[in-house]
This record gives sequence, structure tokens and C-alpha cells, in this order.
Amino acid sequence: MLLCSLLISAQEQDSLCQCVPFHTQSDSHSLKAQTKKLRSKIKRTVRGFDRLDTAYIEPQHYIFTAMLQVTHTYDLYTLRGAGRDAQSMTFAPDLNMKLGPYFGWKWFFAGYTFELANLNLGKLKQEIDLSIYSSQIGIDLFYRRTGSDYKLRNANLGHDLDATPLEGVSFDGLKAGITGMNIYYIFNHGRFSYPAAFSQSTVQKISCGSWMAGVGYTRHTLDLDLDRLQQLVDERMGPLTVPIDSGLMFRNVSYDDFSLSGGYAYNWVFAKGWLFGASLQAAVAYKKSEGDMVGDQREGFDFKNLNLDGIGRFGLVYNNMRWYAGASVILHTYNYRKPRFRTNNTFGSLNIYAGYNFGLKRRYRKG
Repeated sequence: MLLCSLLISAQEQDSLCQCVPFHTQSDSHSLKAQTKKLRSKIKRTVRGFDRLDTAYIEPQHYIFTAMLQVTHTYDLYTLRGAGRDAQSMTFAPDLNMKLGPYFGWKWFFAGYTFELANLNLGKLKQEIDLSIYSSQIGIDLFYRRTGSDYKLRNANLGHDLDATPLEGVSFDGLKAGITGMNIYYIFNHGRFSYPAAFSQSTVQKISCGSWMAGVGYTRHTLDLDLDRLQQLVDERMGPLTVPIDSGLMFRNVSYDDFSLSGGYAYNWVFAKGWLFGASLQAAVAYKKSEGDMVGDQREGFDFKNLNLDGIGRFGLVYNNMRWYAGASVILHTYNYRKPRFRTNNTFGSLNIYAGYNFGLKRRYRKG
């Protein structure tokens, strides 16, 4: 009996020893299978970003694109104080023209523009844009820095004062900048092509529209030479000295804007190769503002509020897949309102462009 027990125990030990490498090998195969499944899922997800209904949209046939674009930009800042006789001032530069090359590779589209009217490289206005488009998702990154060539377009000094002597006067004491990004999702991405109207990477064949939703972040900077502004008011208003409203008494201010947006876009194909696209989005934005106040305020101010912003895009395009040309208008408006201080920043651009696609994709090559 003892011998049998020893034999059974030995057999059990051998069995257990044999089972250990079996389970280890099984777990290894299972891990490899799971990894392979995950990779396959990731590939399908990435490819799904460009999944199109080819009855409505013709996919891009080329890998690369080169484009030359002329841009007319517009910037407007309105500052307003508080109260019944609140002062307000609106600044905007003259319309200017910029020229720049752009280059695209698959989803990426980037370019650089410079102002043609100003040959002083130290004072050029600068604008850098980077766009990443797929059929489902769009990402816009932008960087803008204005010069110091603003003009006072409109002024209201309150108390029924005639401020027309200030209108159209050059003011070099204002500098502004904006840096930000927008990410948006296109719901009807299989049949509606947002890139067809604004990045020329596909061709819309049948008219169609889509709802859109997105998130965004922008940072605004505004530097104001308050002493120079007061001097300008005193010079233009004659012997009457008008003090600047305390609500506008700041030297520099920065705005952080966090937004959730929603809207609708539509592409109208009115002839073969021709497209007119329009997109409107409203954004609920949370803003945080900081700056240096002048006067009684010893510390900077910090306002937090929810406001309504807006983005509008309009485009006219001709695209035969090899060559394309067109024009687009893009407008942004940002509002910030509190009882003692308000500001509105509207900026936009008119783009006129022409480009050429090259590097035919393998699946479109004959033979």
C-alpha cells in the first residue's frame, strides 16, 4: 500500500510538472492573439476616419499638394466700459494682403503667410496655420500676431460728446495676438466632405450636409498704451480734456477661452467640379481674463464668465482632382461681458488660392 501511494504521488508530480509548461504556452498564445486583435482594431479605426460613400464623395487620388494663397485679413477690437455714459472704442487696422505657400501631405496641411505691404522684416504681421482633416475629424491650429498699425475706427466718450475727430486716426499703441486650436467631429462624414470645401483634399459629387460638434481653446493677448491713448484723445478733442473711463484702464490683458461648439455645414454641388460650402457654429465659451489695471486697482483683475462665440466658414471651389482653385471666407467672433468691462474681438480672412496635386496613389495608377 505504501509503495502504491508513493507511485501515485510520483505520477501526480509528473503530471503537474507537465501541466506547467502547457499553461504557460497557452497563455503566451492567448496574449499574442489579443495583441493581434488589438492591432487589427486600431487599423480599422484609423482607416474608418476616411471611410467614404463614393457615390457622394470622390477620395483624394494624390499624396501631396502644393498651393499658393493670397490672404486678406481683418481684425477688430471693441472695448467698452460700464454705466449709462460708458465709453467705447473700436480699433481695426487697414485691410492688408498676405502671400504664402502651403504644402499638404495626406491629412496634414500647413503654410506660412507674410504681409506684402510691409517690407520691414522686424514689423511683419505673422500668421501660421496648421490643419489636419479626415472625413470624421478636423483639427485647426493657429497663431496670429498683429503689428501696431491700428486705427481708431469708432469712439464714444459718453456725455453726448462729439468724438468724430477721433475716427480714422492712426494709433500705434495697441498690439494683439491669438493662439489656439479647434477640434470638431462631423457626424455625416460618409456623405458630407468638409475637406472638399476648405482643404481641397476630396471632391464632393452630390450636394449634402452634416451636423458638427467640437471643442476649442484660444488665448488672446492685448497690450494697450494707455498714456498714448489719453494723449491722442487730448490732442484731437481740443482744449477739452476727457479722462478715459476707469473700466478701460488696463495696460495689458490676456483671455483664456474654453469652448464647446455645435453647428451645421452644407456643400452645394451646382456643376461638375464646382462646390459652394457654408458652415456655421455657435460656441458656449468659458473665459478667464487676467491683466494689469490702472488706477485704484492694486492687483490684476480676474473675470470668469460664460459667453457665446461664433465661427463661420464659406467657400467656393473648383476641383478636377489634379488642379484646384477657389476662395474662402473664415470669420471668428469672441465676446466677453461683465458689468464693468466688455470686449469683442472679431477677426477673419478672405483666402484666394490655386494649387496642384501630385504623387498619384498606387491604387489609382493604371496597369
